[in-house]
Amino acid sequence: MSAAPDDLPRSAAGGRNPWLIAVIVSIATFMEVLDTTIANVALRHMAGSFGASQDESTWILTSYLVSNAIVLPISGWLANVVGRKRFYMLCVALFTASSALCAAATSLSFMIAMRILQGIGGGGLAPSEQSILADSFPAEKRPQVFALYGLTVVLAPAIGPILGGWLTDSYSWRWVFLINLPVGLISLSLSGLFLHEPEILVRERKALLSSGFQVDYIGFALVALGFGALQVVMDRFQQDDGFSQPFILALSAVSASSIAFLVLWEVWQPHPMVNVRLLRYRSFAGACVVMFVIGFTLYSTTQLLPQITQALLGYDATRAGMTLAGGGLATVLLMPVAGAITGRVIQPKWLIAMALVVTGLAMLNLARLPPDADFLTLSIGRICQAVALPFLFIPVSAASYVGLPAGSNNEASAIINLMRNMGGSVGVSIATTRVERRTQFHHARLAEHITAATDLGGRTLGRMEQSLHTQASFLSYLDVFVLLGVGALVIWPVAFLLRSIPKGEVQLGH
Repeated sequence: MSAAPDDLPRSAAGGRNPWLIAVIVSIATFMEVLDTTIANVALRHMAGSFGASQDESTWILTSYLVSNAIVLPISGWLANVVGRKRFYMLCVALFTASSALCAAATSLSFMIAMRILQGIGGGGLAPSEQSILADSFPAEKRPQVFALYGLTVVLAPAIGPILGGWLTDSYSWRWVFLINLPVGLISLSLSGLFLHEPEILVRERKALLSSGFQVDYIGFALVALGFGALQVVMDRFQQDDGFSQPFILALSAVSASSIAFLVLWEVWQPHPMVNVRLLRYRSFAGACVVMFVIGFTLYSTTQLLPQITQALLGYDATRAGMTLAGGGLATVLLMPVAGAITGRVIQPKWLIAMALVVTGLAMLNLARLPPDADFLTLSIGRICQAVALPFLFIPVSAASYVGLPAGSNNEASAIINLMRNMGGSVGVSIATTRVERRTQFHHARLAEHITAATDLGGRTLGRMEQSLHTQASFLSYLDVFVLLGVGALVIWPVAFLLRSIPKGEVQLGH
């Protein structure tokens, strides 16, 4: 039998309906996840406004991702120290205010500074929200609530390029940030009115502060160095010519050594900045791997498909974003289905294994796209991939917290969200690098078949070169789809590490 809100001592609902709380926290989630993709299509316009080069303007994206990556892993600790409701509202307020300042930016340096603040605010949102949901619903109800929450996480990246392209083409790039203002203010107001800080969390926070605990400064420094450097490496790898550049090589060494030492350091800390001890739980560790794969495939394909349509098929920003719309619709329709059957009809591990296989086959299907693929073909290819997303995201989100110690949901949420974001960053970086290098490979192979005796059919050498580059680029994208497909097919056995969701059993400790 399901527990009432009052039976869950850590519930953020208080005496209210917990579904109201789920809707409220999903508002800010949608705003933050949307912002990770919406600015991409407006980057060229921002560069023109600031008189910056295209390469310099990419720091508008990198700065946000770096600060976001640093805050994500420590957000659980911050929520415990500051108070979950207070920390969540501070994040919403900071994200909203910095969005307004981004819209008012008149120089590249000011924009980058504001994007850093925006990333700090955004980094704490998702972990706090997922902790709130996990504490406000018993284990057997979490699939349904994560179905609602999952709509924001999966749908926002699909809508972002469409909305960003339309706002930029029709109005100004500044509206990419201004639309966050009303959403942020509504979220802040509703959170202040309806979110409840449970008495047990208040007592635990007071006990923590009165115990004279030491702030884990070394842990924070290692997080900042490790994940900050890693994000810069991922975002700049291809642009800065990979490991051939001392800058990238040095940052890679700093990142690897910092993260390795962080794990060793945090295992022995009484109040760790990142609770890596949670990874000892087999189910949680498996969930982290699957969430990394979700981020890897979702974000990389969300970037690759619009690139194909714009660079090779001549679509404008709005139409390029529309190629993702069908997948977004499929996700919306299937999220409730996934929420209804997860745990009740089919256990998460079986759904995740099935969805990983479907994802792999969908990516291999995309690798068969013809060079003259039309809008419908591209949309169907995206839909084939998108139908698996609800059956990945909801089961892994619901099963992540099963079996974890009481009071660890803040820290668990931080790690799970870090894995999703890192998966996205690694996926985009590898995909971008792979496209560039495979383009060079295919260009060389195609050029071998052109000789002085080749009939150009009325085309100039310049047009022939352009045709060669287009064909080589297209083949390189197909190679990346193969890589993503094989990766998903290889990783599916990890799903069986996840624990089953109890049916009708109230789990106060999760």
